Amino acid sequence: MSVRTFSLRRTGLALALLAALHGTAAAAVDAAAPAPADAAAVTTKTLESVSVIGQGESRQVQRITSEDVKILPPGTSPLKVLQSKPGVHFESADPFGNYEWSTRISLRGFNQNRLGFTLDGIPLGDMSYGNQNGLHISRALIAENLGGAELAEGIGALGTPSTSDLGGTIQFYSSDPASEFGVTVAQGFGSDSARRTYARLDTGDHDGFAMYLSGAYSSTDKWKGHGAQKQKQFNGKAIYNFGDSSVGALLTTSSRDETDYQDLSLSLQKRLGWNWDNYSPDWNRAVNAAKGIYSGGVTTLDDAYYDARGLRDDTVASVFGDFALSDDLRLKATTYYHNDRGQGHWFTPYQASYPGTPQETPISIRTTEYGIDRGGVTAALNWNIGIHHLEGGFWYEDSNHNVQRNYYFITGPLDDTFFLRNPNLRLFHQHYETTTRQLYLQDSFKLLDDRLAVDVGFKSPDSKVTARAMPGTLSYGTTGSYANGSLTAKKNFLPQVGASYQLGGGNELFGSYAKNIAAYQAGITGPLATTQAAFDLFGRQLKPEQSRTFEGGLRRVTDSYQASLALYDVKFDNRLLVIAQCSGIVGCPSAYANVGSVSSRGAELAVNVKLSPTLHWSNSLSYNRSRYYSDYLNGTTLVATKGKTVVDSPKQLFFSELAWTPGAWDLRISANYTGKRYYTYTNDASVPSFWVVNAAAAYDFGKLGGSVQDLRLALNVSNLLDKRYFATIGSNGFTASDPTGGFQTLLPGSPRAAMLTATLKF
Repeated sequence: MSVRTFSLRRTGLALALLAALHGTAAAAVDAAAPAPADAAAVTTKTLESVSVIGQGESRQVQRITSEDVKILPPGTSPLKVLQSKPGVHFESADPFGNYEWSTRISLRGFNQNRLGFTLDGIPLGDMSYGNQNGLHISRALIAENLGGAELAEGIGALGTPSTSDLGGTIQFYSSDPASEFGVTVAQGFGSDSARRTYARLDTGDHDGFAMYLSGAYSSTDKWKGHGAQKQKQFNGKAIYNFGDSSVGALLTTSSRDETDYQDLSLSLQKRLGWNWDNYSPDWNRAVNAAKGIYSGGVTTLDDAYYDARGLRDDTVASVFGDFALSDDLRLKATTYYHNDRGQGHWFTPYQASYPGTPQETPISIRTTEYGIDRGGVTAALNWNIGIHHLEGGFWYEDSNHNVQRNYYFITGPLDDTFFLRNPNLRLFHQHYETTTRQLYLQDSFKLLDDRLAVDVGFKSPDSKVTARAMPGTLSYGTTGSYANGSLTAKKNFLPQVGASYQLGGGNELFGSYAKNIAAYQAGITGPLATTQAAFDLFGRQLKPEQSRTFEGGLRRVTDSYQASLALYDVKFDNRLLVIAQCSGIVGCPSAYANVGSVSSRGAELAVNVKLSPTLHWSNSLSYNRSRYYSDYLNGTTLVATKGKTVVDSPKQLFFSELAWTPGAWDLRISANYTGKRYYTYTNDASVPSFWVVNAAAAYDFGKLGGSVQDLRLALNVSNLLDKRYFATIGSNGFTASDPTGGFQTLLPGSPRAAMLTATLKF
């Protein structure tokens, strides 16, 4: 299918649903009542009315609201907010958690590629850096517009539109328009020339219609080296309530330009220090290094490069509706479209510019160029019949993804803060089309005077990815291509059952079981990103990854505290592993294989204590033991991984926050502990455990007369104790063994950083 045909089809689908919603909306003007959470849509009001520790759920569920972001600087990624919850491991090399090359999140030992993410029911894919079917939440939503999030550490809601949710889901929700007219403006300044401007206009409610328009601009210098990280965003949301129904629309755009940090290794950090980075703006030193002339402790070509950069432009649009068809029957539907264009730039010394000519330069710019055009629809029908609440729904998505790797020849330093065009040399150009269909059905009912709540259901996913090499010849030729072919991941019946039992006195037992499979990835990290000969050899032998999860526990809620204890046992089968054939930065085709299973067992404890009306203490503690079941073969070499700990899977995680809110003050301090982590499959190389402390202080001046309804000043300090540590591991993937500590796949955490923000509401 061509991109033009795809776009026309998606546009037609969106217009058809919009017309249907508008036709229904003309009937009435009353405000809508809050609706129960499901796969199609969840309002912010619903999230704020339910238990933070998931009381009443048969699954392990944690929730956050906009109040949870106060400990972190404005503009911080919602993912970083989630690190306060049990079972969540989050790392990033910047204080805001937005630098996507470094951003990593895992749940119970499952890495980001095996989790599911949504925004207002819109699938975000796996949010990886080279995402082929979605985008990162930090691009999809302005941080100040976060209304809440629901975290399912092990078993997501059955109707979640995701084909990667083997190990849990995170569902984000944008804030709804305010009922009163108002303007909010926030301006922040901080360390490393950081500045952030945010503005939002709310129309207020007009006979059931409300809308907001908002924008944000943020810029900060890197905390080491040279270069900046910038982003411009727009969010608009409108809702029209009529009777017990509502319709609405969401539009978000993002333009991001981020200069990369140099990936380190253990030996490189010891030799050149924590602040080592790329050569920019010293072009001559980069040219000399490319020629093998090293200085200042540099000993290899890969110790540093001239510069690197990531560019991303995204637009997400959706139209949604929630319709009361009768007193016992509701229909919710969302249609969406996402367009993405991106480039990753790297000044490479491995390919000379204009070779064999007087212009020859030992450095060129290698790009990985991304394009996504995808659209889809989700729908859910809810029917109350007797003691049963039946819910059935579907998700359909058609995604077109193009990825190419090109070289652009240069004769000197270049300002590359724009999308490059007309390459000189191409390594590959690949087109992927992924069609996803998923059905689900669930019955929820209560017994024993409503003390026992039971959920029983299943889903049926069907995802097919087809790859096609794109022809083309450039001025210096095309050096190769990836495979043509297709892979399908399909299961007719994946069960999910769960129950919760009210013991009385605020005590509750819960337990769940689920099976899931993951779709095959498209793009440069999937099994079709290899040579035709390699894919023909291993492609038919591949099986989709799958998991089965048992979890259960106890919750207790009193006037003075809330607590949740969960135990889990997860079996992850048919693990797919990329068998690299060269270093990650060079990017040559790899092999792909199923290499066995992983077992994860652990416990999670959350305790939120109300010490006084103005003093609250929140804690989470996690223990996870994720191990490989068997050894595997890398070609003819046996890699001894049986019984080894899964990479980037800390056994212990701990978070504690103390919040004191006397009068107009809001004072908070938090501490986060991350245990030892391995970055090799054989566990012969690791990074040590560490603590990070954050603090925040805010004062609300209230109304200042005239048109100023509220003024709030906030000071946020991240890494208060200025700890030096490795945050991200696996930035260039993982390796079987690294006995010399030379594998460059580590990124240090940012040092102490402060941000002062003034927020005015008119």
